Amino acid sequence: MTAPMQPTRVAVKFEMVVIGAGQAGLSAAYHLKQLGKVPGQDFLVLDRAPASGGAWQYRWPSLTLSTVNRVHDLPGMSFADIAGGDDTVRASVAVPHYFAAYEEHFGLNVLRPATVKVVCDRGGRLRVETDRGLFSVRGIINATGTWEKPYIPAYPGAETFKGPQLHTSDYQTAAQFAGQHVLIVGGGISAVQLLDEISHVTRTTWVTRSPPRFRDGPFDQEAGRAAVAMVEDRVRQGLPPNSVVSVTGLPVTPAIAAMRERGVLQRQDMFEAITPTGVRWADGRQLDADVILWCTGFRSALDHLAPLQLREPSGGITMTGRLATQVARDPRIHLVGYGPSASTIGANRAGSAAAREVVGFLAANHDRPRANP
Repeated sequence: MTAPMQPTRVAVKFEMVVIGAGQAGLSAAYHLKQLGKVPGQDFLVLDRAPASGGAWQYRWPSLTLSTVNRVHDLPGMSFADIAGGDDTVRASVAVPHYFAAYEEHFGLNVLRPATVKVVCDRGGRLRVETDRGLFSVRGIINATGTWEKPYIPAYPGAETFKGPQLHTSDYQTAAQFAGQHVLIVGGGISAVQLLDEISHVTRTTWVTRSPPRFRDGPFDQEAGRAAVAMVEDRVRQGLPPNSVVSVTGLPVTPAIAAMRERGVLQRQDMFEAITPTGVRWADGRQLDADVILWCTGFRSALDHLAPLQLREPSGGITMTGRLATQVARDPRIHLVGYGPSASTIGANRAGSAAAREVVGFLAANHDRPRANP
């Protein structure tokens, strides 16, 4: 549902806002709604995207329900009940359809497209400036995820490369690379998926910073909790988070087994520099390539929170709370889809914890002005 709200320079007051309407944001909004007649009920969801679906609506067309890693249910509504049993449907179609049905069913108040430009401290309240108007709130659940901040590491000579350098977020179809030598950089799930697709139509070379870890056998709840705990430990120390996937390893699917048979998974160590026609290793070896495809992940999209000075000298944000969603420097703010909840493994639980904790904190501090840190 899109809220009928026009741009205004007068700050509209809410108890809180949820920024972002992906998996983590919708989960948090659901739990705020379920809390009932308490301060947390008066809230608005701000979503930058033009339609429901979070980052899923931007996924490449060949990513179908049969090839996606997994689509986790949002609380209170099964994905299977909405999506049906057709595994050939694009994830970029099926998941947005599910999210839209979810927003409609639970009556979530979502304003979109609404880009949050900056959040500033105003003593007892927070001022949220967007391209759709100003909002004055007492608490924020931030669920902006990572899709808006693709990460490409800096390497000497990158600016001299004559061919295109693309990121996972730019990928559409393997056919666009036919007849070209594609250098694929990265050791995550997306890198392997794109390596599989592109290697069917053209020559590829796979480069990773460290040897990929393949995981045989089932990935049960215990293993999932252990992986999330390792990432959680870092953010509780104020360190930049590692991704949950980097801890879990790559599941050996039938597709990966077939890639092994085809010899596609012969990876090389990371190169030292980029040349006009390819890359060069420290031992002097060179490789020509037509395209460099960076499958090197994303970073948390938190620039709008910069004025609040939440980061530590390490570059991370110290997190506290039951599931490490509460910002230690400003307990009015919770981050979901960050650190241990950046994967859908932890997003739903984090949304529940964040909703309950921020509502509890605001209720306990309803009339108390906030001291400057």
